[in-house]
Amino acid sequence: MIFLRVEKFRDYVRYYPVTIALIAVVLAAFAVTGLAGGMSDGRVLLDFGGVSALPGYSEQYWRLVTAMFLHSGFEHVLFNAFALYVFAPPLERLFGHARYALFVVLCGVTGNLVSLTFEKPVLAVGISGAVYGLYGAYLYIILFRRGMLDAGSRKTIGVLLIIGLIYSVIVPSTSLWGHLGGLLAGFLLLAPCMQHRLRKG
Repeated sequence: MIFLRVEKFRDYVRYYPVTIALIAVVLAAFAVTGLAGGMSDGRVLLDFGGVSALPGYSEQYWRLVTAMFLHSGFEHVLFNAFALYVFAPPLERLFGHARYALFVVLCGVTGNLVSLTFEKPVLAVGISGAVYGLYGAYLYIILFRRGMLDAGSRKTIGVLLIIGLIYSVIVPSTSLWGHLGGLLAGFLLLAPCMQHRLRKG
C-alpha cells in the first residue's frame, strides 16, 4: 500500500518538500483568516482571495490561485490537508518537485475555473480541486498503468472516488464542478508529467 505514511516527520519534509509546504501554507492561511472571522463571515474569505462570480470579482483571475489556499471550516481544511499528506507524496516522487508543484497548481486552478464557469459561485475556496487532481492521476494509473499500483492502493482510490463524487452531489455547499474539473485535469496531466520524468531518468 503506497499510501501508508510511515516516514518520520524529518524524512517526510526532506522527501516531499512541496507537499509539506502546501500543507503549511493552507494551515497558516486558515489560521489567519480564522482569526479575522473567516469561519463565520464569507466576506473575509472573499477579501483574502476567494473565487466569486460576483461583478467585479469574476475577472480577477489571480483568485483562481489564491482561493486554493483558503478554507471555510475545520472539517474542510483538515480533510484537504490530510488528503495531501497521505496521497500526494507518491506523485511528488514520480514527477519531481518542480513538475509536481506545477501539477498541483494547474489542477487547483482548473477546478476553480470550471466551478466559476458552470456554478457561478458567490464564494468558492479550498484546495479540493488539486486533491481531486491527485485522484484523477491515480485513476489514469489504474486504467492505463495498472501495474504501478498494488491492489490495496487501487481499491482505496476507487472507494475514495465513489464516496467523493457522491458527497459532492448530495452536499449543497460542495463544488461538484470544481471537483470534476480538478479530477479531469489530474487525469489528463498524469501522462505528460510521467513521461517527462521517465525520459529524464
